[in-house]
Amino acid sequence: MQVSGRWALGLLAALTAGVLLAVSVSPTAAWAQNKTATASKRPVASAVKPVQKPKVSVKKTNKKRVLSSAQAAVPMRASYGQMAGLHAASDPLDLRSSVALVIDQDTREVLFRKNDHAVLPIASLTKLMTGLVISEAHLPMSEMIAITQADVDTEKGSSSRLAVGTVLSRGDMLHLALMSSENRAAHALGRSFPGGLDTFVSRMNARAQALGMSDTRYVEPTGLSSRNQSSASDLAVLVGAAYKEPVLRELSTSHGREIEVGRRTLQYNNTNRLVKSAEWDIGLQKTGYISEAGQCLVMQAQVAGRKLIMVFLDSAGKLSRIADAERVRRWVEKSSGAPGVRHSALADRLPG
Repeated sequence: MQVSGRWALGLLAALTAGVLLAVSVSPTAAWAQNKTATASKRPVASAVKPVQKPKVSVKKTNKKRVLSSAQAAVPMRASYGQMAGLHAASDPLDLRSSVALVIDQDTREVLFRKNDHAVLPIASLTKLMTGLVISEAHLPMSEMIAITQADVDTEKGSSSRLAVGTVLSRGDMLHLALMSSENRAAHALGRSFPGGLDTFVSRMNARAQALGMSDTRYVEPTGLSSRNQSSASDLAVLVGAAYKEPVLRELSTSHGREIEVGRRTLQYNNTNRLVKSAEWDIGLQKTGYISEAGQCLVMQAQVAGRKLIMVFLDSAGKLSRIADAERVRRWVEKSSGAPGVRHSALADRLPG
């Protein structure tokens, strides 16, 4: 009996020690198991560099700064000019535009050129041809045109303050298209053209061919499609032809316009701030932008007593096309006595 009692006491002690050991170990094991399971569920970061887990004490403002930095690191979509390496070309004026051309409108002298025969998307510079076709068709500018669902941008998903059902005159549509680059207005002008949109686009291409713009092709009237393409030399020809139309000169250089839409009054302004500058005498202008084209600008302006046609394509920044135009103006003013470079092939094509 004494042996059995001792054996029982030993067994009880062993069981007690085992229970105590299990209680002390199980929380650690459970924590390790949970940590392993949690880690296996975490998504793998797509960035090349490992992402460091922020400390618990990081403030909300710091977290926002980290997020914005990560977003800023995402590269912008390259333009056609960037992909073609056109920005690698240097020039004496250090322009940010990969394509540039400056011509004396009266003498047809080429004063400055840079990649001027490169064929690139032209964005809303397209609307200058849209305006030329409308103007030369002599359609009634008082005729009312309604914005329909067909005019809504499905190419880029851009927004517009002209809601479906808005009714404006053809003259107002043309004004907004040229001055404020209103896409729905430009599309409505083409859609409502006699014969429809296909006829209008055919007329655009036919007019380009008649002007000798062999590098130019249009597929729609707004410029939202990157398949609307041209060269600086062709666009100089277009600017010269459009300048002959008084309505295009007036509307494209207008500072702003109030439009009555139902019970609302909408204020539209010119997309080219240079039209308001006292240092500029601009006779005709048009801006353009889509990611494939970069920032674009064409102008007819009087500088140092000379009528100039300026073309800037695929500029790298939002304000760089304006800065490039300013560089050219100052350069022409300083060197107004220097003769330009004659380019007979372009001179034969450029309207007077």
